[in-house]
Order: sequence, then C-alpha cells, then structure tokens
Amino acid sequence: MPTLGCPQSDGGRKPLIESNIICEYLDELYPDRRPLFPRDLYERARVKVWVDYVGTRIIPAFHRFLQHSDQKPYTLEEARAELLSHLKTWIQEADPKGPYFTGNDISMADISLAPWCIRLWLFDHFKAGLGIPAKGNGGADEEIWNRWRQWSQAIESRQSVIDTLSDREKYMPIYTRYAEDRAQSELAKATRAGRGVP
Repeated sequence: MPTLGCPQSDGGRKPLIESNIICEYLDELYPDRRPLFPRDLYERARVKVWVDYVGTRIIPAFHRFLQHSDQKPYTLEEARAELLSHLKTWIQEADPKGPYFTGNDISMADISLAPWCIRLWLFDHFKAGLGIPAKGNGGADEEIWNRWRQWSQAIESRQSVIDTLSDREKYMPIYTRYAEDRAQSELAKATRAGRGVP
C-alpha cells in the first residue's frame, strides 16, 4: 500500500495512505503547480465522481475478470463485458477532444485509471484478450473506442508513466496468482467474496 510521510510542525512525520488521498494531499500542498483537480468547483466535483467510479466500478470489474475461474458463478464473457462496459462509461464522460479526461492537461481522473490501463495486457496474456475492438470494427461504439484509444495512447506514452513502470516480467508472479485465483491480498479476498475494493 502506498504511504507518504507527511511533515509535521514538530519536525516529525505522520503516515498518509491510499494513492488517491496522497495525490489530493500533494495537489493541495503545492498549489502553485498545475493542479490535478480543476479549480472550478463543479468540474472538481465531477472529476471526483469519475475518480470514485474507477475505484468502485472499474477496479472491481478488472479483478473479477482477472480472477475468473470455472468455479465462479459468472462466465468469463460476463466478466469481460462488465469491464468493457465500465471503460466505455468512463471514457464517454471525458472531454471529447482530449487527449486526457478533462482535455489537454492530465488530471486526477487520468491518474486514478492509468495504473489499470497500463496493465490491460494481462487479459491478453491470461484471459484470451480484453475484447476492445480493433480500429474500424467498433460498430455503433466506434467513436467511443476511438476516444478510448486516444486516451490510452496519451497515458501509455506519457514520460511520467513510462518512468514509473516496472518491466512486465516483474508483474508476472503477482498477477499469475490473481489469474489463478490464488492471490491472498485484501483486494483479491474482497473480489473472491463479491465485495468492492477494501
């Protein structure tokens, strides 16, 4: 779990946990930098809605799909369709021009989904593909998937994302346990029990 040591007035530090909370803390701590949340109160609240959507819909669906096994009460196709549906819902709320969720500048909405976007290759490796249609094959959803491709390309090519990635081989032992539904993290247990992100 990510933890930040926050300086205190007595010279000590106090721990702050949870990625999204840490990002919001840093955003407010350094107000002279480009903000992660819009300054407009309505737009700020709207970004928070879609950050929450990542944590309450997309991440659980990601793990239900990844942890699917023949013993699950849902099919692999149902798990795939759920994740794809949530990705489409999220990207439909993004600025139509992009490339990021709120337009030209990266925001907390992008940062909350970026770690999961860069791990979508796991479904090709473990689950016979995610199912995002190839360009030109999206049918009625072609425009939505084109916007998704624009967003994911902007995320995957961003230097700050590239600089914080691990090699895929380092992910394999961890995600093999998830794909075989053997992982014992709190997230894996919650997914197994049908609960949301703990």
